Amino acid sequence: MPQELSIYLLVVILAGALSLFLCLFALLKVKDAPGAKPYIIVTLLSSIFTFSYAFELSSTSLEQILFWLRVEYLALPFIPVFLLLMCIEYIGHSLKKVWKYALFIIPFITIFMHYTNDSHHLYYKSMRLRGDSPFPIIKLVGGPWFYVHSLFLFLCVMISIIILLRQLKNSSFRFRMQISMMVAGLLIPIIANYYYINGLSSYGIDLGPVSMSITFIFHGAALLTFQMFNIAPIARDTVFESMKEGVIVLNQHGLIVDYNHGMRKVIPLLDEHTIGKSITSVLNGNHHLREIINLKQDSDFTCSINGDMVHYHIGFSPVFNKSNLPIGQIITFADVTERVLILEKLKQLASLDGLTQILNRTFFIKKSEILFDALSRKGGSVSVIMFDIDHFKNVNDNFGHEAGDAVIMLVANTAKEYIREGDLLGRYGGEEFIVCLPNTALSTAYELADVIRVKVSESIAEVNGEKISVTCSFGVTHASIEAGDRGHSIQTLMPRADQALYAAKKNGRNCVQIIA
Repeated sequence: MPQELSIYLLVVILAGALSLFLCLFALLKVKDAPGAKPYIIVTLLSSIFTFSYAFELSSTSLEQILFWLRVEYLALPFIPVFLLLMCIEYIGHSLKKVWKYALFIIPFITIFMHYTNDSHHLYYKSMRLRGDSPFPIIKLVGGPWFYVHSLFLFLCVMISIIILLRQLKNSSFRFRMQISMMVAGLLIPIIANYYYINGLSSYGIDLGPVSMSITFIFHGAALLTFQMFNIAPIARDTVFESMKEGVIVLNQHGLIVDYNHGMRKVIPLLDEHTIGKSITSVLNGNHHLREIINLKQDSDFTCSINGDMVHYHIGFSPVFNKSNLPIGQIITFADVTERVLILEKLKQLASLDGLTQILNRTFFIKKSEILFDALSRKGGSVSVIMFDIDHFKNVNDNFGHEAGDAVIMLVANTAKEYIREGDLLGRYGGEEFIVCLPNTALSTAYELADVIRVKVSESIAEVNGEKISVTCSFGVTHASIEAGDRGHSIQTLMPRADQALYAAKKNGRNCVQIIA
């Protein structure tokens, strides 16, 4: 066998092996991704075509060559169809069944024409061995249907290229690289076919088998380097990028497939180099978010962005293939900051008295119960003060309810001014107030009550030109709580404080009384 033929035969065999490898790789790794099934079929067909051509080149007679030529034509006519279907599915579209079936009409006619060529010579006008070749090479003269088939192949490839090029404008860098490599691969068979049809190849050797494999080298490079055929098609609407929600797409192995611009606010490390990396490695410094994503359960998440606290609701949506098997997940980060702030505001409004903006009775008791629960676990002491406005009914009767409201606000604001952080102040009733003082001695509580009493008596509320002054009476009680002691609560201390307040009323008002 001449050395030149041996070298080319080796190249053809390697090309067939490459197509077969890419077929098996796609079958094992990306079979459920958009465009992957046509890719698997077309690489398999390419390997059959290429290996058959290797046998054709090694044949020693015209009969053997014609036999392997027929085998080649069991695969060759379908290759352009599956290339086209691959590109259509890759951009996220699909053809109706009737159009899919229509695409196979010409390939089946081609096979029929080829196998019956001896009867009509419409596919090949003549088939004979070349006389100018140092090894057996068939010389084929195309008939009318041969050029129909060639035109069909050319149109399928050109339409595939046009479909891909139309995606360039709205695609990100990594997808533009995928498209560019696929387009470059598709151009190679066109060039090779041009050389073969016009008799420009050495000894009339068909460059198609090797050119097809080179095509799949480009596609394989896109497959391995740029995550071609991953679970996110390249047809990414502008909607994806303009969404307020951050979106990140992971495959079934937790590798990053895609993300939108809004996601970079949450994970600034995201860039084109993180595509294909594990989400856990990208979030290595954010343990809380990494734990949420690992759990794959809808959750709330708060982070600081440009000094502002932003609240997100993280949602997980699995991605399934046509066989209903999970192949990845979409994680959305919905900004719920405004809703959280509204809820906090509503909660605050629900907990505060509308007039005085101090705790209302219900929320005061609730907060006090939490405080007593903590004291009962650790141990400590607590004092409670109850006070009300002396002769408040006279204020309403003599000056009206507007004056009564002004007096209530005066007393509440005075008390707020002197209680400490951590103390609880609430409006217990109409003109009655209550204070809960954790870890406060009885003597300290008495002093605080007396300070508020004096300050209230010295203050004046002015309403409609009328100056109104009032006094308050105070009742104080206290409890020491041992760790594990559940015998004390705000409900047990309030009656004692109320008794002390009643004693202050009996003692002439505007004073402080203690019941220990």
